Amino acid sequence: MSLSSEQPRRLATRRFLKGVTAGALALAAVPGRAQNGAPREGFEYRVQQPAQPTESGNRLEVLEFFWYGCPHCFSLESQLKEWVRRQPADVALRKVHVALGPSWAPHQQLFYTVEALGRSADLDDKIFAALHIERLALDRPEKMAEFLARHGVDRKQFLDTFESFTVKTRQRKATQQASAWGLDGVPGMGVNGRWYTAPSMARGNAQALQVVDFLLDRERKARK
Repeated sequence: MSLSSEQPRRLATRRFLKGVTAGALALAAVPGRAQNGAPREGFEYRVQQPAQPTESGNRLEVLEFFWYGCPHCFSLESQLKEWVRRQPADVALRKVHVALGPSWAPHQQLFYTVEALGRSADLDDKIFAALHIERLALDRPEKMAEFLARHGVDRKQFLDTFESFTVKTRQRKATQQASAWGLDGVPGMGVNGRWYTAPSMARGNAQALQVVDFLLDRERKARK
């Protein structure tokens, strides 16, 4: 038996509406999103237990846990910079270079050396590019010194600072922070000592930064 010309259109309409309904239900059921679209605790972020001290005074502090050698951290960097530019004056970002394995330690030492020399603002991007675009092996102090000398860093000053007590102290503190936050990967974001999220939890870099904004708003409301 054949269908009339009207019957196929009605059948197609019913199938379309059924598909739309099923799609809406599937989206509503995605873990990590409440019915109102807000991130959910335990999915896209977690409570930090115990809460950690902050170092930014009255400003809301955001920590970025990262590793120079991490391709995911490199991909986040440009979005993070743009996010920072949009933040109001009550937000402070602090970068924490962790070493979750022995191979990460030289880059951690490099980061805190550059920081101690007051050159993080202009050298971080160059170091990321050297590792991920130029594919340079900045795994030994001599190689690091040679590379940084091309960007105006005195070789002896770098090597002396690299082995300094200040840098070693900052490395130990970063390692302690990683342990206190229960870090098992990078990049990750700590929000005001009380919350933690990551692109791996939020399903993307942009989504993770949206979760950070959500948590910062929550902190602001709690202060009122």
